[in-house]
Amino acid sequence: MAALTVGGRDVGSANPLFRLQEELKCAFESPFGHGLGLFGRGVRPAINIFKPTGNDDVVIVIEVPGFAPEGIAVESQGQTLIVSGKTSVQPPAEGAYHRRERVTGEFSRSIQLPRDVDPARATATCKNGVLTLKVPAREEIKPRQISVTGG
Repeated sequence: MAALTVGGRDVGSANPLFRLQEELKCAFESPFGHGLGLFGRGVRPAINIFKPTGNDDVVIVIEVPGFAPEGIAVESQGQTLIVSGKTSVQPPAEGAYHRRERVTGEFSRSIQLPRDVDPARATATCKNGVLTLKVPAREEIKPRQISVTGG
């Protein structure tokens, strides 16, 4: 039996995990650039999560071009936010595509949040294809002034 090699590496029975990785890579990569996500290679949609300077709140910015606000859902489960969306592009009434790059379908992302924020009080806005979630810090972690009385 001949050894199976991919990229000069042995992916025979001695290395089943590497073979699985290569098979999945080949299955999800196409010549059209569509990969493991709705918008291309990698996990999509792209997400940035940060804490603004001098603030204990968490801000999540998600790229959702082509998704209407009513096509996006945000749900909280414990310290996890689940963001999902669905979009579709209607095919032309007559004719055929010359080029089709806009992807339609659904996405879902789960975002684990730190314990010091309260996902149940999160707010969401969507403008120009960018979804912004603001998750406020829990009240009990915010600094508060304690008054001192004489005795």
